[in-house]
Amino acid sequence: MPRRGAAVAVVGAGDFIGGAIAEKFAAEGYRVFGGRRNGDQLAPLKAKIEAAGGVFEGRSLDARVEDQVAQFMAWADADQPLEAVIFNVGANVNFPILETTDRVFRKVWEMACQGGFLTGREAARRMLARGGGSIFFTGATASVRGGVGYAAFASAKAGLRALAQSLARELGPHNIHVAHLIIDAGVDTAFVRQRITAARGEQALEDLPPDTLMEPASIANAYWMLHQQTRDGWTFELDLRPFAETW
Repeated sequence: MPRRGAAVAVVGAGDFIGGAIAEKFAAEGYRVFGGRRNGDQLAPLKAKIEAAGGVFEGRSLDARVEDQVAQFMAWADADQPLEAVIFNVGANVNFPILETTDRVFRKVWEMACQGGFLTGREAARRMLARGGGSIFFTGATASVRGGVGYAAFASAKAGLRALAQSLARELGPHNIHVAHLIIDAGVDTAFVRQRITAARGEQALEDLPPDTLMEPASIANAYWMLHQQTRDGWTFELDLRPFAETW
């Protein structure tokens, strides 16, 4: 595949959405850098991307730690200009309010909101110097609606959405496209399938109609579409859901 001479960084390059984003951008010719808490778990993603002819480098990264985020961005930007940065850290937990400890609330906020701030700032630091780029944040239904048991998660995701709005208004005039994506449905992951089984039983999982859960690759295509937009028609917020989702 033709090389673009530019880099993409995925903070939160997990096994599903983050991995699919990395695959998509690598398939489009970018050198992709991925970070996650346990960097050794990136080996299968690296092998898959390289087998398809792409370029991927991965390392351990705690998005809550300022120095680690700064070093990760510098690493991704070292050989080729950093053209796109995606913040995709999860932190989806559900606890009744009386079981939500101070530690849980703080940790979820650090992962889903503070990590987004550090990622966005360090991405902007490099893109401002180069005159452009894309910074995308993964949101959730909780970004706009706090559900039962999601006090910690919704607070963090709503904060991330507000952060993205502020960055979009500040950085847009400098040719940096900031977007926030609301993933408003269950994604086809082991985590979601386990939740369905726990709540409704194995039969409910077997009875799921086709395309009820979102495929990570379909979500990755949306990030790619946003990155391709011309600046006279940038999208700030894009919400995604399957055709049959109630909303």
